[in-house]
Amino acid sequence: MGVKIAIGGKGGVGKTTVCAVWARIFAEDGFDVHAIDADPNTNLCCAFGIPSEQSPEPLIKMKQLIAERTGTDKDALGAYFRLNPKVSDLPDKYWLEVNGLKLLVLGGITQAGAGCACPEGAFLKALLSHTILQRQEMVLVDLAAGPEFMGRASIQGIDALVVVVEPGSRSIETAINIARMAKELGVKQVAAIVNKITDSGQAETIRSQLADMTILANIEYIPAVQEADLCRRSVLQASEELVDKLREAKIALTNSISSSVSLNAGSK
Repeated sequence: MGVKIAIGGKGGVGKTTVCAVWARIFAEDGFDVHAIDADPNTNLCCAFGIPSEQSPEPLIKMKQLIAERTGTDKDALGAYFRLNPKVSDLPDKYWLEVNGLKLLVLGGITQAGAGCACPEGAFLKALLSHTILQRQEMVLVDLAAGPEFMGRASIQGIDALVVVVEPGSRSIETAINIARMAKELGVKQVAAIVNKITDSGQAETIRSQLADMTILANIEYIPAVQEADLCRRSVLQASEELVDKLREAKIALTNSISSSVSLNAGSK
């Protein structure tokens, strides 16, 4: 089985950028990479520089497909539905090839706490669980922003959860909450990337508040990355410094993952 990594954090901290760059780095290193956009605000396509008109529709919006797989009529309210719908064929049918890797746009439930109490929730849970637990690829999951959408379906079976943090009390608090929930759900490797630093003292301040988390990288604010995002250009070419920092962070993370996980199992 390939290594499975989930990436979370408060909205706007750069988790999607980290996911896109890491996906490209792992692919360049010879891994069969499956990048999953599980955020209701599906921006991973944008981070890869895919034009909006070429971006695939998130699977969570495919109401007819969800109705067929969960055994409900798309207009039915309060009907019984399958909690474990068949989804094993969907990743190969709907993933988009991007620069040597596979991108699957799931989307996410927009109502916090919805869980699997609706057909869409059951469908999303089944897809995430299948992709993380059953697929052979190296999987990177761009999670929904914040801790309120965290659940066992999002991170069950992952080898590591990485929280992206920016200078700010809300971002730090979100990181702490996500890390706590992840550990309660049995995730053994929880680490952080500090992003958008504008002052030399910010990294140390954040480190002191995330005392129980390994800091994989401290990345300064890079205007070119924000400009690329604004213009919907790929962040992969926006900054060599960013790529270098995230490559170092990737090495640090994979070195810390349990030796029982075979990195070679996910390689081509």
